[in-house]
Order: sequence, then C-alpha cells, then structure tokens
Amino acid sequence: MTLGFDTLQVHAGARPDPATGARQVPIYQTTAYAFRDAEHAAKLFNLEEVGYIYSRLTNPTVAALQERVATLEGGAGAVCCSSGHAAQIMALFPLMAPGRNVVVSTRLYGGSVTQFSQTIKRFGWSAKFVDIDDMDAIANAIDDDTRAVFCESIANPGGHIADLRSVADVAKKAGLPLIVDNTTATPYLCRPIEHGATLVVHSLTKYLTGNGTVTGGAVVDSGTFDWSASDKFPSLSQPEPAYHGLKFHETFGALAFTFHGIAIGLRDLGMTLNPQAAHYTLMGIETLSLRMDRHCANAQKIAEWLEGHEAVAGVTYAGLKSSPYHARMAQVCPKGASGLFTVALKSGYEGCVKFVGALELFSHVANLGDTRSLVIHPASTTHRQLNEDQQRASGASPDVVRISIGIETAEDLIADLDQALAKAG
Repeated sequence: MTLGFDTLQVHAGARPDPATGARQVPIYQTTAYAFRDAEHAAKLFNLEEVGYIYSRLTNPTVAALQERVATLEGGAGAVCCSSGHAAQIMALFPLMAPGRNVVVSTRLYGGSVTQFSQTIKRFGWSAKFVDIDDMDAIANAIDDDTRAVFCESIANPGGHIADLRSVADVAKKAGLPLIVDNTTATPYLCRPIEHGATLVVHSLTKYLTGNGTVTGGAVVDSGTFDWSASDKFPSLSQPEPAYHGLKFHETFGALAFTFHGIAIGLRDLGMTLNPQAAHYTLMGIETLSLRMDRHCANAQKIAEWLEGHEAVAGVTYAGLKSSPYHARMAQVCPKGASGLFTVALKSGYEGCVKFVGALELFSHVANLGDTRSLVIHPASTTHRQLNEDQQRASGASPDVVRISIGIETAEDLIADLDQALAKAG
C-alpha cells in the first residue's frame, strides 16, 4: 500500500513500544544497552548484526526519527546528528580527504559559506564557489580532486531556487554525488532525490521541528550512487581497517553511506543527536504539511503586499510573478516557495536596523522555520563574517532583511510590518 505524505509524517518510524505498548515514540534516555551475551556483543561491534551498542552511535528514539526523515525524503536511510552544520560535515566526511575539494553554490547561508571557505581548510579540504545557475561554471570548476557538488534547494536567505535536475546531470556526468541542503524547502515542498540528488542534508532545527526548541541535523542517502564505480571514494569502496577489511559498499549496498555515517562518522566525530531533541523533532514533523501550507500561504500574501509598498525596493520571494525563479518553482517545489525571503529597503543599512528594531510581533532572532514570524538583518549578523561581495552573492546585501513568515494571522503580521516600515524612514 502506497501511503500519502500526511500519513507518513505521522506514522513512519513510529510503532507501539514492544515493552509497554506506548503509542508515541518513547524518549530512550540511556547511554548504553545490555548485550544478550558475548557473542551478541561481538556481532554488533563487527557490524554483523544491527542493534544498539552506545548512544553516541545509535538510539531507538533517534532511529525512529532517522527512518521518518528518510521515508519522507524518499531515501534509503538517514543519519541524524547534533545540528545542520554537523550534518554538512557528516555528509562530506566519507567523501573527502586532504587535497580534495567540493564545488559549492555561492547562494548559501552565511554560516555555510564560512564553513566551506574557512573551516574545512583545517581538514585539508577546500571549496570552489560557483553560480549554481551556471552549468558551464559548475562543470569547469570540477577537477580530478573534486568529490561532490553542494547547493541549497531553496537558498537561505534569498529564496533562490536551484535547477536541481540540471545540477544533478552535471554532477552525474563527472561521476560525483550532488548534496542538497533541503532545510528551507523540507521534503513536503521538494524531494531533491527525485531530481537526481545523491544526498540530502537538513537542519532539523528549522521547519522539521518547527517550534524553535532544539537543534539537530540529518543526512539522507538516496541509496542510488555507485560508490565503487571509481576509485574516488575509498572510504566506501575499499577495505576499512577498523572493521577487519570490510567494504561498506560491497557489504551494505544501498545503505553503505548510512552505515558508514554511523559506524565511522558518529563513532569518531561524535556529533550525536540526543534522544530528547529527536523526540521534539518527531512531534514537530507530525504537523509538517499543515504548517508548510500555512507558511507558504502567509508568505505569498505578505510578499505581495510588501512588493507594493513605497518603502520597499524589492522582494525575493519565488512565489511572486516578478521573481526570476517563479517558473522554476513549478518544477522544483510546486506546492509553494516556503516561508523565507528577503526584503530590500530603500532606506538602506540604517533603515534595516531601524525596521528590525521597530517590529513587535516578529522576533529578532538568528533562526528560521519557526511557527512564529522571525526577522534578522543578515549583513550585520548571520552574514557578518563575509565581505560585501560575498554578502551580495549570497543574497544578503547590506540593505536587505531576512523574514521568516510564521503561521500567525497574516493581517496581523502585515500591520506590524507596516508600522515598522513607517518608522524605518
């Protein structure tokens, strides 16, 4: 039986607890798990049997979340971890080595730009930034040391929608995986694997949890990439010394990346998601489709109103007919363009600062995807570490504010925006 999205967001990964019959997934607040005997323990440690050893690696609450996210994304498996940034490192870890590089979009969250341009250098990795709309630029940036292509489905903060199928075709021709950050879109609006993506990463912190309570990340594996087709990915295709020469792809097939992420990634990097955070996220996902429909409807109404305001120089929402990505939305995310966009103010940097300070219903925080509406001035906060050229390339110019529209009454939000724009000059 093929189940609909609304059914899967409630039921995937959730079964009555065999010990108590509890219908909601319990919070398994435990560090370790008792082995049946020495042979059972040995098989678990040797990856000959699936089970629970230690909560840095696996936990029943987290496992339920992993199954739910993988199911909603249409993937073979998933690994959950402590944050969206952790998920990005977890996604790259099995693929990269000193001297290797990843080709990435210029249209990324500011923290991701910093992670790719600065932090990964400490691993001996590097990133090549390209316009993700320029397929020739992507192809030309790929060299013998490139191991992946990375982009966001709907970019934070500007709402740019990537042509995922075309990017995936370029990556596939080069024998490389495409990694897509699907945080802003969520699997309800966009399923990157259906457009050719190999891996999908999420900041669970945002729309998937939806209530601003916990941080978390996820890496979803499509299970479709042939890691043994070349010698580029030895961590997955070649013998692993820590497991007596086991070859992950040969042994686990479509689940090779997922098993590596747990048995090597979480074991050695320790970016573990705690079970209480997993529980909050499971509960949040139960209403994902309902919330995303409201986020999109509110964002559409408010973006249209803002576009007509005399103090506004421009609105980047892809749901607007004036957006250069409006037509692409029909192919990539036909249900809506999410609840995130930027607004450029004619009053410039100083006007943005006044505008943010004057808002009353909107919370001034460094987050997005919450049920409540949020606002921030990226150039002075989330994208502050970038130079102005990088800020403009990522959609975070000094005269721009980022707005994450919540599920409140749209007319109330418009009234708040109106009075703040008046005070901004």
